[in-house]
Amino acid sequence: MNKDLSKAESLLERIAAALERRLQRGEEAPFTLGSADAFVWEAERSHLVPVKDVAALPLSLLKGIDRARDVLHENTRRFAAGLPANNALLWGARGMGKSSLVKAVHADVNKDRPPKDRVALIEIPREDIASLPHLLRRLKGLDRRFLLFCDDLSFDREDTSYKSLKAALEGGVEGRPANVLFYATSNRRHMMPRDMMENERSTAINPSEAVEEKVSLSDRFGLWLGFHHCGQDEYLTMIEAYAAHFKLSLGGQELRERSLAWAATRGARSGRVAWQFIQDLAGELGKKLS
Repeated sequence: MNKDLSKAESLLERIAAALERRLQRGEEAPFTLGSADAFVWEAERSHLVPVKDVAALPLSLLKGIDRARDVLHENTRRFAAGLPANNALLWGARGMGKSSLVKAVHADVNKDRPPKDRVALIEIPREDIASLPHLLRRLKGLDRRFLLFCDDLSFDREDTSYKSLKAALEGGVEGRPANVLFYATSNRRHMMPRDMMENERSTAINPSEAVEEKVSLSDRFGLWLGFHHCGQDEYLTMIEAYAAHFKLSLGGQELRERSLAWAATRGARSGRVAWQFIQDLAGELGKKLS
C-alpha cells in the first residue's frame, strides 16, 4: 500500500512540474471539452465552463421570425457540415427572440449529429470581448467546430474593444480559424449608439472616414438578420403556439383576451412579453414548463 501511495505521489509531482514548466514558457493546457455541447468562456481564468442544460426552446416555437430562422439555420447547418458559412449579426427590436433563435438553431442542427460531429456553442460575455483573439488562438486546430456567441453586443463612446472584435472576425495575419463561426445579437445594427456616430461626424477632421471606422465592424458579419416589433396577429400566434405546446388548458377567446391585456400593461408586444405571459399563466394553472 505504501509503495502504491509513493508511486501516486511521484506521478502527481511529475504532472505538477510539467504544468509549472508549461506556465513558465507561457503555454496553456489544452481545453478538455468532454461531452458538453455548450460552454461559457471565462477570460480571467482562460477557461471554458461546460453548460449541462442549455435553455433552448424548440425551433418550432419561435414564431414571426420565419425568414431569419431559415437563413440562420441553413448557415449553421453548412458550418456544421464543414462548408463555408458567414458570421451573423442578429439586430433589432428587443424581446423578439434573437438570442433564443441562436440557441434553438444550435440545438436543432446538433440533434441528429453524432457526438463527435456536434458543434460546440461558446458564449462570450460582452465584457470579455477583448479576449476573443486569445480564445481563437486556443480553438484553432482543435478537432471540433465552434460557434461563438455574444449576446446583446454593443459599444459605448470610450470603448475600444470593438477593434479586437474586428481583427478577430476577419482581420490580422492569421484570420478567423476555419473551425470557428461568430454570432452576435444587438439592438443596434452597427452596435454603436447614434449619438456616438454623429459625434464622430462633427468632431473628426475627415467625418466620413471616422464613421467608416465604426461602421466597418458590422461589415465583418456576412449575414445581417433584422428583427422588428410584431403586430397583434403575430403576438397571438406566439401565445397560441406556447399554450398548445405546454398543454395549457384555457379557452381560445379567453386566452386571446388575457394575453392582449397582459401586453397592454407592458406597453409592448414581443416574443419576450408572450413568454412572460405564458409563465404567469402556467403558474396560475399549476402547470410546470419543461
